[in-house]
Amino acid sequence: MGATDQMLAKYIAELEERQQFMDGIMEAAGGKDLSDEQAELVSEIRDRMKVVNEKMKPLEEARRISGDSSERIRQLAVYMQGDNQPPQQIEYRSAGEYALDMWRGGLGDEDAKGRLHRWGHEHRAASHETTSDITGLLPAPILGPVIQFIDAARPLVGALGPRQLPSASFSRPKVTQHTAVAAQSAEKAELTSQKMVIGKLNTTPVTLGGYVNVSSQSIRWSEPQVMDIIIQDLAAQYAILTESTAVQAFYAGGTTGTVTIPGTPSATNVAAALWGAAGQVYTATQGQGRLIAAVSPDVLGIIGPLFAPVNPTNAQSSGFSAADFGSGVVGSVAGITVVVTNGFGTTKRMMVLSSAAAEVYEDRIGSLSVVEPSVLGVQVAYAGLFADLIVEAGGIVKVTVA
Repeated sequence: MGATDQMLAKYIAELEERQQFMDGIMEAAGGKDLSDEQAELVSEIRDRMKVVNEKMKPLEEARRISGDSSERIRQLAVYMQGDNQPPQQIEYRSAGEYALDMWRGGLGDEDAKGRLHRWGHEHRAASHETTSDITGLLPAPILGPVIQFIDAARPLVGALGPRQLPSASFSRPKVTQHTAVAAQSAEKAELTSQKMVIGKLNTTPVTLGGYVNVSSQSIRWSEPQVMDIIIQDLAAQYAILTESTAVQAFYAGGTTGTVTIPGTPSATNVAAALWGAAGQVYTATQGQGRLIAAVSPDVLGIIGPLFAPVNPTNAQSSGFSAADFGSGVVGSVAGITVVVTNGFGTTKRMMVLSSAAAEVYEDRIGSLSVVEPSVLGVQVAYAGLFADLIVEAGGIVKVTVA
């Protein structure tokens, strides 16, 4: 493979890698609108693919011309050979024929001498050339994409829907005491009276981010582009941290429920636990919001096999399928959406909450970069402002998984 073909192969591999990464982002979106982070990544991938396509155009034209030229030379070679035919290969049918030519050559027969010379040239011991002798010419191909096992999905944050962070600190008004209405004790008797009290929930966002200083040599020589990989990884780490921050805050500030899933549960046990948690959430939020059950990955292994994806008419769930492996929405039980998240940071965790009881706020800064001439490097960072808010602790119910 020539240098032109090698370069084209690298560009094609990079395009395939970026297309696969973009397809992964679209699959993670699950048919919904892309988040700001996902849209930013898609934009960066699209821009790089445009650059690669432009770089490929002159190489493709050069390769086409080279191929046309080679074919033309092969066609002309037939007419350029003329009558000059290569000498026939010498083959002695027996040892007697060889001995006879040796005798004739010794007497001065030039034809015999010529046959012996050509035969000796053809049967001379050849020196074999192997790949170990040309290591300086053998390229070391890199097959993309880069292998990395990382879950950058934000199942619970995505289910709640992050809101735009309004400022450095803010508060949410909440009614702590309602007015009262009661039956009149007697005609002309005074009606009941109670003032409304409205308090506020204060919250202060935290800044989450990280940075890397990349050498100019790494940026120039890496293939695939290391800068793109680093920015994508920083964005993924930001997503992981925001998810775990919200999940653990909600679980720690939630209410310990009175519902338990036993060690060897049945489908009825699981459904009963979720119904019990839903009742507590309803009492706290008066039916406001959407119900979400957030579970750690190991809990899916407990409840998933209890609900087959056959969708019988009398089932509590349409079932779970192991083929839908991955974080995010995996199904529902009793109409409650079940999301799997790594944000708990530990095993056997489950909580049922209302989207009205918990809120998340975010102001994503995204990627920033600055050149550092003194060290021939580029410093790249990724950050955002994030806040989680428990509106009603009673609307977040912990389910004990034995």
